Amino acid sequence: MLLKGIDWTIIFAFFGVSLLIGILSHRQAGKDTRSFFLSGRNMPWWLLGVSMVATTFSADTPNLVTDIVRQNGVAGNWVWWAFLLTGMLTVFVFAALWRRSNVLTDLEFYELRYSGKAAAFLRGFRAIYLGFFFNVMIMATVSLAAIKIGAVLFGFSPQKTLLIASIVTVVYSSLGGLRGVLITDFLQFLMAMVGTVLAAVFVLGRPEIGGLSKLLQHEAVASKTAFFPDFSRPEIYVPMFLMPLAVQWWSVWYPGSEPGGGGYIAQRMLAARDEKHAVGATFFFNLAHYALRPWPWILIALASLVVFPDLESIATAFPHIDRAILGHDLAYSAMLKLLPAGLLGLVIASLVAAYMSTISTHLNWGASYLVHDFYRRFLAPDASERHLVMVGRLSTVILMLVAALLALWLENALQAFHILLQIGAGTGLIFILRWFWWRVNPWSEVTAMTVSFLIAIGFEFVFPGKLASHWQMLIGVVLTTTAWMVVTFLTKPGDEKVLSAFCHTINPPGPGWEKIVPREQRPASGSSLPRGILLMFLGTCLIYMTLFSTGYWLYGNVLLGSITLVLACASATALFILIKRPERV
Repeated sequence: MLLKGIDWTIIFAFFGVSLLIGILSHRQAGKDTRSFFLSGRNMPWWLLGVSMVATTFSADTPNLVTDIVRQNGVAGNWVWWAFLLTGMLTVFVFAALWRRSNVLTDLEFYELRYSGKAAAFLRGFRAIYLGFFFNVMIMATVSLAAIKIGAVLFGFSPQKTLLIASIVTVVYSSLGGLRGVLITDFLQFLMAMVGTVLAAVFVLGRPEIGGLSKLLQHEAVASKTAFFPDFSRPEIYVPMFLMPLAVQWWSVWYPGSEPGGGGYIAQRMLAARDEKHAVGATFFFNLAHYALRPWPWILIALASLVVFPDLESIATAFPHIDRAILGHDLAYSAMLKLLPAGLLGLVIASLVAAYMSTISTHLNWGASYLVHDFYRRFLAPDASERHLVMVGRLSTVILMLVAALLALWLENALQAFHILLQIGAGTGLIFILRWFWWRVNPWSEVTAMTVSFLIAIGFEFVFPGKLASHWQMLIGVVLTTTAWMVVTFLTKPGDEKVLSAFCHTINPPGPGWEKIVPREQRPASGSSLPRGILLMFLGTCLIYMTLFSTGYWLYGNVLLGSITLVLACASATALFILIKRPERV
C-alpha cells in the first residue's frame, strides 16, 4: 500500500510533536524520582483519566476486539466487558485508599501493609516479576500488533517495524518522565478517537458494505450482532458470559483491570492532586473505556466479515504476510486498505499514537518498579536523585529491547490475552482482601503469584490444548485461591504495630480490622463499604446501559435504545445524589 504525501506529513508531524513534548518535559522530569514517576503529585483528574484511557487503547486493542467479534460475535466482548465491575470497585472503594497511602509506587504499599523481611522480599519480588517479566509480556503483545500493522500497510518485516515503532517512544518516555507521558497521552487519545471514528464512518460508506443497515442484514454479520450469547447453549454462554461475570472479574489480575487497583492505574491515582481527583480520574477512565470507545472497533470488525469472510481471503489479499502471524486479528489492519489518502495517514498516526501511549506508560511504570522498589530499595539506598533518574531512563531502553524480542515469538492478540489471564488467575481476590482483612500476610501473596504462574506454564507448555481456556482459568482460580488461603492460616500474621499503623493511615472500611483497631478508635474521615458497593452498582449500571443504548440506536432498535438510555439516566441521577450527600461513617 502506497501512502501519499499528505499521509506521511501527518505521521511525521505526530512523531515530531511527541518528541517535542518529551524534550520540553525533560528538565522538570529530571529533578527527582517523584517528578519522573509521579509528575509531582499535582495532576488533575481529567488529564489522568484521559491518560488511563489512552494507555488501554493500545495498537493491539482493535485487533483483539476484531478477533473476538469475528469468532464469537459482539457478545464475545464480555470477556473484557466484565472487568468493568473491577473498575467500578476501584473507583468507589480503592481510589481514595490508594491516594491516602501517599506511596510513590503501588509496590511501596507492601512495606506499609506488611512487616519484616517478608514484606521487603515481596516488594523486591513483585518489582522484578511485574516490572520486568509481566510488563515485558504486555509490551510484547502491543508490539505484536505493531508488527501486523506494519506487515499489512507497509510490507515491513517484524524487525523493521519494531525498530521504527520503538525508537521515538523510548526517546520521549525516557526524556519526559510521567509528565511527558501524560501530555502526549492527551494528544494521542484525541488522535486515536478521531481516527477510529472517521475510519468506521468511511468503511461503512464503502460500496461493498453499503451502509450500516445493509451491513447488519448481511448473512455473515446478522448472527454476530447480539449483545448476549445464546443461553440455550452452555458451550457458548459459559466461557463467553458466565465465567467472566461470575469468576474472572474478581479473581484474575489483568493489567489495567487489577482487582483492588494497582499497576499503572494506581500510578495515575497516586499522581492525582487529592482523593477526589483520583476518584474522578478512574471514573472517567471506565466510562470512556467501556461505554464510549468500543463501537467503532466493533463496526469495523463486523464490516471485515463482508470484505474478508475467512482467513484465506486475508492471505490472498496480502500474500507477503508470514503465515505464522495470520489470524482473525489481522482483519482490522486489512480493513484500513480501504481508506483514502489523508484519512489513511490520520488513522495510521492514530494507531501509532495508540501504540506509543501504551508502551510509554508501561516503560515508565515498569522502570518505576525496577528503580524505586528494587534498585534503590536493595542495591543503592543512598543513590542521588539524579542517579536514580538516569537508571530509570536506562531501564526504559532495556525493557523495550526485551519486549521487542518477545514480540517476535507471539502469534496473535487473543493468544497473548489468554496467557495473561491465566498467569493472573486466582490472584485477584487476595489483592482485594488485603485491604479489608488483617490476616492476609506476605506469604499469602507469594504463594498466589507462584502457584498461578506455575499453573499457567503447565497449561501452556506441559499440557497445551488439553482444556478450553475458560476451564484452565477456573482450575487456576480454585487451586491458587486454595493454596494461598491454606498458607495464610499456616503462617504467622503480620506485626500488630505495623498493622495498626496501616489501619490508622488508610482507615479501610469494613469489619476486617476490628481485631487490630476497633472502629471507634479510627479517624472520622473513613468510608462506608456498603455505600461504596452501592455506588459501584450504580456506576456499573450507568456504563453498561450507555454501552447498550449506543448499540441499540446503531442497530436501529429505538425501543430498546430508549429504555436503556432511560436506565442510564436514572443510574446517573442516583449516583450524583449519593455522591453529593454527606457520608455517614
